[in-house]
Amino acid sequence: MKTIEGLFYSKDHEWVRVEGSKAYVGITDYAQHALGDIVYVELPEAGASMKQDETFGSVESVKAASDMILPVSGTITEVNDAVTEDPALVNQDAFENWMLIVEMSDPTELEHLMNAVAYKEFCGEEA
Repeated sequence: MKTIEGLFYSKDHEWVRVEGSKAYVGITDYAQHALGDIVYVELPEAGASMKQDETFGSVESVKAASDMILPVSGTITEVNDAVTEDPALVNQDAFENWMLIVEMSDPTELEHLMNAVAYKEFCGEEA
């Protein structure tokens, strides 16, 4: 399982990379391995305002379908059309192929997420 230092991780297996007030959000390497071959990704429209812990989309694989849960509140400024057009990109590199960019409305919500070490421990307990 790959993790990247400096990212934030949710218990729902999403990662967050912060650049200023923007949060890039995707699913973790652990999640994409658990799902298997991803065949469909559904994302919201840019411009939508959403709250932390709301469902923002879904991923479907040959094994299962799973909701994606937003780790931070804010306005979605961009969605990654490449992953909706070619969902297999997420299996190739879950960290390179983010799902959306959120203009965070409350950066203090990041305090409720895990760092890479804590996320590895969490996944170890879940397995």
